[in-house]
Amino acid sequence: MSAKHEHYDVIRKPIITEKATMASEHNAVVFEVAIDSNKPMIKEAVEALFGVKVKAVNTTVTKGKVKRWKGKPYKRNDVKKAIVTLAEGQSIDVSTGL
Repeated sequence: MSAKHEHYDVIRKPIITEKATMASEHNAVVFEVAIDSNKPMIKEAVEALFGVKVKAVNTTVTKGKVKRWKGKPYKRNDVKKAIVTLAEGQSIDVSTGL
């Protein structure tokens, strides 16, 4: 499957945190994805961009917090994360980025 422009719009960037690194030991990779994307779209994009077989996709939406800057409130953007579990023997090196 070849990568299309839409696939680059779905997958924003890899998330590299301590928790995401621990998940990589269990064959999972964490990505920030577009807020309007769904699980089949994420699966298709990861398989096309990285050439791997995806076993499962779990998503979570983190609501943006209300913060203050110079006394004035503003709201951070909502963020959607996808935990992509890869098939046995598959791997993605996220340290290189997209």
